[in-house]
Amino acid sequence: MIPRSLSIRALYAPTPALKLGRARWLSSSATRAAAADAKDRLPPYNPVGVARALQATPTTPAKPTIFEHEFSLADRVALVSGANRGIGLEMAMALAEAGVRAVYCLDLPKTPGEDFVKVKEYVARMEGRKGEGRLEYMSGDVTDQEAMWKLGEEIGKREGRMDVSVAAAGVLKPETPCLDYPAKQFKEASSGTKSVLAVNVNGVLFTAQAAGRQMVKFNNGGSIIMIASICGSLTIQDHPWVSYNTSKSAVLQMARSMACELGPQGIRVNTISPGYINTSMTGQFLQGRPDLLEKSSNENPMGRIGRPDELRGATVWLSSDASSFCTGSNIVISGGHHAW
Repeated sequence: MIPRSLSIRALYAPTPALKLGRARWLSSSATRAAAADAKDRLPPYNPVGVARALQATPTTPAKPTIFEHEFSLADRVALVSGANRGIGLEMAMALAEAGVRAVYCLDLPKTPGEDFVKVKEYVARMEGRKGEGRLEYMSGDVTDQEAMWKLGEEIGKREGRMDVSVAAAGVLKPETPCLDYPAKQFKEASSGTKSVLAVNVNGVLFTAQAAGRQMVKFNNGGSIIMIASICGSLTIQDHPWVSYNTSKSAVLQMARSMACELGPQGIRVNTISPGYINTSMTGQFLQGRPDLLEKSSNENPMGRIGRPDELRGATVWLSSDASSFCTGSNIVISGGHHAW
């Protein structure tokens, strides 16, 4: 995603010893070919950080670049699933603040809820954005692969690019002992609702495909972010969530696999694993069992559960060129739950 705009010789010139060592064994033509191949494999970069300072002359304006360059998402286009409310909406707003031209917010309801409408209006009048960073609501079912691909194509036709995808749609079913878990609830639609695996695994894949196919089409690279959970890496004590835990483990491996396939095309794939976050989904359990708030808070060194807005920074970082060498990774945001 970073243009190959400058020479990298200043930072990555081979040492004299390395030159002499290879010259003993290679002909001059072979040496030149090897040097050319090595140059192609060195990382491209723009003039930021130390490289910018070293290349500057005494009269060159000294301006910070970290937010206007590395973290900037200016003029990019994003697709966020599960963005009618909760974590998805929080991430969509963060992307708009970071400069994304249009954030397509996908969710199941035919019309957006009050939270979305209010956030959309707020973003539209945000200072410094001048009406840019618009939130566009789209109704869609993430478990329908064909429909998701068509939605991705529609966004591509409208905007002429696709840069970021956040697969945030997810569900959590009532607690069910693993030995009694019914097949329908585990793998199929039941009573008009989708199964955990259908939404949390298939839906994540189809969302990533919808965006990734457009990234390949426009050949501008991109960043795909999948929302996993600490439940994908460990089992929360006293919670019989075999389907949810299984689905989030699958997301972790899905991201690693896709990162390896798509890396050569400049598309990065990473996951974010939140711990206990105060969303409407976790709120359902807290209402039924007030003791869970204290229990959940005591399971990490910070002594509290998290807020959706505490995932904003990681989302923008993974979406931007600030994380250009990060792919196949899992960012854990859990208040230190893993540390104990």
